[in-house]
Amino acid sequence: MGDLSEFPLKYKLFLKAYPWRRVDPVPWTALKKPLKDSQLALISSAGFIKPGQEPFDESIRGGDYSFREIPSDTDVSTLMDTHRSDLYDHSGLRQDPNLAFPLDRLRERVKNGRIGSLNHRHLSFMGSITAPGRLIKKSVPCEVRKLVEDGVDIALLVPV
Repeated sequence: MGDLSEFPLKYKLFLKAYPWRRVDPVPWTALKKPLKDSQLALISSAGFIKPGQEPFDESIRGGDYSFREIPSDTDVSTLMDTHRSDLYDHSGLRQDPNLAFPLDRLRERVKNGRIGSLNHRHLSFMGSITAPGRLIKKSVPCEVRKLVEDGVDIALLVPV
C-alpha cells in the first residue's frame, strides 16, 4: 500500500485538507440466495468506456458523475481507459482491463457454475470524484433502479 510521502506536494496538501465522508452504518444487505443462483452486475470506478461511447468529461469540477453502460457481451480487450487520475500507473489496466473490469473472469465463474448469470449490462464510472454528492444523489439512484429492474441480485464493485 502506498504512503502519503510518495505523492507530489499538491496531492499531499489536497488529501490532508479533503473533507472525507464517513458512512455509518455501512449499508449492507445479505445475499438472499446462493451465488450460484444469483444474477450479478459488475460496477467499476476505472473510467472504462467502449469504443464509440462518449468519454468522461474531465472539465466537470469535482468529477464527472455519470456512468457508462458496458454490455455483457463486450470484448473486454476493447475497453478504453479514460480514468483522469495521474496518481497511479495505468499501464496494467491498459494491457489487461480485467484488472479493473473483470468481465472475463466473471464469465468463467458463470461457466463453472459459481455464479448463476451475469446481467446484460454492467456499469463504469469515473473514480477520483472529489465532489461525490452529485454521484450519490443523481446518478447512483438511477443506475441502481435499472439494475433492480434487470433482476440483479448482487453487484460486484471494483474500486480503482
